[in-house]
Amino acid sequence: MVLVRTTPPRPVEVTAVFPELAPLARPAIRLHPRPGAPSVGDSSVGGPLLWPAGEPWPHCEDAHLHGDSGFRQSPAEVRLDRRRMARSRKDPHAPSFGPEEEAAMEQAVARLAERMDAGPPWPAECPVPLLPVAQLYVRDVPLLRPPGEADLLQVLWCPYDHEPDWKPATAVFWRSAASVVDVLATPPEPYEANYPGYVPQACLLAPEAITEYPNSLDLDPALRQAVGDWSRWQEAGADVDGSYADCPAEFYDGNLADAPGWKVGGWPPWGRTDPYRRYCAVCDARMVPLLTIASFEWDSGTRGWAPYEDRADAHASGRRAGHFPTQPTRVEVGSTDNMQLYVCPASPEHPHTDLIQ
Repeated sequence: MVLVRTTPPRPVEVTAVFPELAPLARPAIRLHPRPGAPSVGDSSVGGPLLWPAGEPWPHCEDAHLHGDSGFRQSPAEVRLDRRRMARSRKDPHAPSFGPEEEAAMEQAVARLAERMDAGPPWPAECPVPLLPVAQLYVRDVPLLRPPGEADLLQVLWCPYDHEPDWKPATAVFWRSAASVVDVLATPPEPYEANYPGYVPQACLLAPEAITEYPNSLDLDPALRQAVGDWSRWQEAGADVDGSYADCPAEFYDGNLADAPGWKVGGWPPWGRTDPYRRYCAVCDARMVPLLTIASFEWDSGTRGWAPYEDRADAHASGRRAGHFPTQPTRVEVGSTDNMQLYVCPASPEHPHTDLIQ
């Protein structure tokens, strides 16, 4: 891994103010995706997968007739448009492509244009190849708990909205990297995507281990009331801006609880709804967070979580100079929300589930 990202210390030692939170601490690993050119041997978001040449590429069998966003671009076109925009605006953060790579992208778009001129395939009769979302090696993300001899997690999704929650359908695969001898060189790609935000930009990762505490919505009623009691903060001498006097729980959620952005493990980032418990369909065990797929690495309410190395971008207004410091993966799920993947703690091989939050 060549990238380094470092989360600043929290502005308040929260367990000094609320010792009751100490038993609720959970480890998490912030992935810190940043645009790059990962290989199959790298942990990545939106990068190529270490996929066996002899194993069928996963497809979505849904009819895909239940929703039409009106968006009509292939993943290759989405990537090429992003590259052209970055080049025109001289974005220093954009991944660089050599002449051969850019020519290959142009050719891919030309081939897709020919297919479109011939008319699109009927969705009900055309299973959709899944797009890579994330590939995580245990050596980089040791918090993962794969089954058996597996040491690699691969997450893919179908870039169409699916009922009932109108989100991409996800697929999770665990495998042993050493067992892959011949790698699939050219995986199939979908004919089109429902939204450009369903086409992840290739990113390298800078995994960082942190400790998280639950969102105030995840606390029991007594502790939630305590976190919202301004006098408790004052009695502990916590250095908190007085503007939070009427809503100290907002300070807690934005600065001390669960980290924003892409991460493994930790606590879920509630807010759009109350906590929604997920249970394994096989053994009924309460499921635990595996991966948070985030639309943004931080926002105006969570800017304090921006790594030291990104402080200049964090305090710049908007999408400065045409690059996307808060949205390096260019993924958007829901209304710029998060997609949380959950797994069974008893067996990672039991079916996973996901939730937009």
